[in-house]
Amino acid sequence: MATETFEVWLRGPLPGFHPLLQPIAHALMQAREEVDALMHDFPERLLWERPAGVASVGFHLQHLTGVLDRLFTYAQNKALSSDQLAALSLEGKAEQNPLTVQELVQLFAKQVDQALAQLRATDEKTLTEARGVGRAQLPSTMIGLLTHAAEHTMRHVGQLSVTVRVITV
Repeated sequence: MATETFEVWLRGPLPGFHPLLQPIAHALMQAREEVDALMHDFPERLLWERPAGVASVGFHLQHLTGVLDRLFTYAQNKALSSDQLAALSLEGKAEQNPLTVQELVQLFAKQVDQALAQLRATDEKTLTEARGVGRAQLPSTMIGLLTHAAEHTMRHVGQLSVTVRVITV
């Protein structure tokens, strides 16, 4: 059986990633693959539909990209930029989003690539260092932020999966 048929975490260690960061890299790569598969041939007209009032596919695609960007910024011990704050304020607003499904998927894939590059460059000695989250600088650690980025991403991929299935039946 080809290794590509297994989930990413079952394909073995990823070269260039510290062992403690492997699960984070695996989850982000899995998310990218699942988003690609879910959005293949997804109808543009359904991008902003909100079945039963839940978040739209468009929101999830924007949020997946934005949350990775924001959490990995905090992991670098940086504040969000004005561009990041502006992007956050536009998440889920169909009328202010001219992007197509494929453009949103490509932006997510690019963000995953950036996150993976940051993971590769992360010194394991910094994983327990304190990091502040948000304007209130709520306490976390580097590894806490990176782990949350992976689990939050997968949570939204799951929600995206359900929404896609509900509105395309």
